[in-house]
Amino acid sequence: MYVESMELFQFRNIEHLKIDLHPGTNLFWGDNAQGKTNILEAVYLCGTTRSHRGAKDRDMIRLGQDESHIRMIINKGGMDGRIDFHLKKHKTKGIAVNGQPIRRASDLLGLVSMVFFSPEDLNMIKNGPSERRRFIDRELSQLDKVYLADLAGYNKCLDQRNHMLHEVSFRPDRSMELEIWDTQLAAYGERVIDKRVRFIEEISPLVADIHSHLTGGKEKIELIYEPSAEPGHFLEKLERSRQSDIRQGTTTSGPQRDDLCVMINGMDARSFASQGQQRTAALSMKLSEIELVKKRIHDEPVLLLDDVLSELDESRQDYLLDSIRDTQTLITCTGIDDVTRSHFNIDRAYHISSGGIL
Repeated sequence: MYVESMELFQFRNIEHLKIDLHPGTNLFWGDNAQGKTNILEAVYLCGTTRSHRGAKDRDMIRLGQDESHIRMIINKGGMDGRIDFHLKKHKTKGIAVNGQPIRRASDLLGLVSMVFFSPEDLNMIKNGPSERRRFIDRELSQLDKVYLADLAGYNKCLDQRNHMLHEVSFRPDRSMELEIWDTQLAAYGERVIDKRVRFIEEISPLVADIHSHLTGGKEKIELIYEPSAEPGHFLEKLERSRQSDIRQGTTTSGPQRDDLCVMINGMDARSFASQGQQRTAALSMKLSEIELVKKRIHDEPVLLLDDVLSELDESRQDYLLDSIRDTQTLITCTGIDDVTRSHFNIDRAYHISSGGIL
C-alpha cells in the first residue's frame, strides 16, 4: 500500500498544493516554517483522522478561511482509493472514502496504516508520561477499532466525571450521579488498560531485538506498563479516591495517569540512562511500530519522518535506512544534503517554500 497523491486546499499555510508521490522515498526540503511538516500532517490526518500534533480542526484551517479540504489517493493491492477530508471551523469535520461519507473514525481503520516519527519522539523516554502514553495510543488506535472506540468512550466519560466532581463539590446531593459515571468510566478504563498491557507484551520482543542490534548486543531493554489502578480493581480505586477527587476537582487515577517504564540493563531509563541511551531506546520503540504493522496487516505502512535524520548519528541512520527499504517514506529536512549524506536513495524531491513547490 502507498499514497499516490495528495491535494491540499486552505490547509495551514498552504493555499493549494497538489503532489504526486513515489512509492519509494519522497523528500520535502526547505527552510523552517515553509510548510514541510504541514504536508506530513495532512497525510497522517487522512490516514488516522487525527493530527500528530494533537491540533484542533479549526487550527489546521488556513488563516482567514472557514474550511479546508484534503484529498488523498492511495494504491492498495493495485486498486486506487480516495479519501476526502473536509475541515470546518464551526462544524464537525467530514470524511468520505471513495465518495461515501463515513460517520466514525474507526471506519477508516484498515484502509491505510502510518507511522509518524518526529524529533520529539526521540525524547519520549526523558519527557513526561503523556509522551509514552501517546506512543501506545497512536499505534493501537490504528490497529484496533475496538480500542479506538473504548478510548474515545473513556475520554468522554472522563470529561463528564470531572465535570460532575465540580458539581458535587457544591451539590453533595448529586453524588449518586457520580457513582453512575464511575461505573461507566471503570468499564471503559478496564478495557483500555487490558489492551495496552497486551500491546506492550506484543511489541516488547520487537523492541528488544531492534535495540540489541542498535547497541551491538551490549544493552537489554524491557518495557513495563505501569497502571495507576491495578487491573480488575479500577472501580474500587475510583470509589476509594472519590472524596479526594472531589476536593481536587479531577480524576486522579485511570489510563490518563498511567505510564510506561523502560528498563535498560535492569535500570529505569527515565532516571538512570544517558541521553544517548534514552534516544536509542526511543528509536527502537518507533522502529518496532513498523514491524508490528507489518506483522498485523501483512503490508508495509507509510513512514513519515519529520526532520529526524539530523537527530541521529550515522550508525543509527544506517539502521533506519535498512529498516525501511520496502516502505514508502516521506521525509522532511532543511537541506537536501542532510539526506544525501545519509545514503538515502531519494526517488522524488520537492523544494517547499511558502506553502508551495519551487
